[in-house]
Amino acid sequence: MNSTKPFVEVKNVSKSFGSNEVLRSLDLTVQVHEVVCVIGPSGCGKSTLLRCIDALEPIDDGMIIVGEVVASHPAVDVNHLRRFVGIVFQSYNLFPHLSVMDNLCLGPVKVLREPKEVARERARSLLEQVGLPEKADAYPEALSGGQQQRVAIARALAMKPDLLLLDEVTAALDPELVDEVLSILSDLAEAGMTMIIATHEMAFARDVADRVCFLSDGSIYEEGPAESFFARPQKPRTQSFLKRITDAGRL
Repeated sequence: MNSTKPFVEVKNVSKSFGSNEVLRSLDLTVQVHEVVCVIGPSGCGKSTLLRCIDALEPIDDGMIIVGEVVASHPAVDVNHLRRFVGIVFQSYNLFPHLSVMDNLCLGPVKVLREPKEVARERARSLLEQVGLPEKADAYPEALSGGQQQRVAIARALAMKPDLLLLDEVTAALDPELVDEVLSILSDLAEAGMTMIIATHEMAFARDVADRVCFLSDGSIYEEGPAESFFARPQKPRTQSFLKRITDAGRL
């Protein structure tokens, strides 16, 4: 692949649910190994954007390309797309009837056709990576929210994705559990994983993202390198949003 070509290209994308226009002529590019945090008020379209990139939602207009795949094409092979695009939701979505080990091995065995022992060995390694090696035989109901979210991240990584989409993965967690999940994402960023992260965790976005995009009225209102974005926002809505965040002690 041409190294100068963006790995993700969102071109003039619009998406409505009935009369509610959630995304409006939105443009976004993401390079290989880049970490982009998408921020903005609730309802601004962050989650919808990620779901459209993963072809979970069809778009109304525009085009989305991931790697060499036109993810927005009506006939896209979603199984092929999801072999290299992983997505993690705020609600974990673990299979409750499967152990942690089986949750991690299901995709690699069924979709990637890996031998079971190869998948299990990688799963053990991933559980070490997220700090849960002792939970391989546990079931989701026996785990805390933070542990379930770390397993969900490990399950996405088990598919060896080139791109990881993370949709408010700390939103459903108690405050004391947030840091353990953000620490995993920081490690992935340092290791070079390409990520698009929808988040309300401003300090995390400032410290980990290469670039931050502020969504307003369904499009990217302002974007820039993380450090300058938070230190010197240029536009009125961004300034107002970050002031509220700062006044609330969240940045």
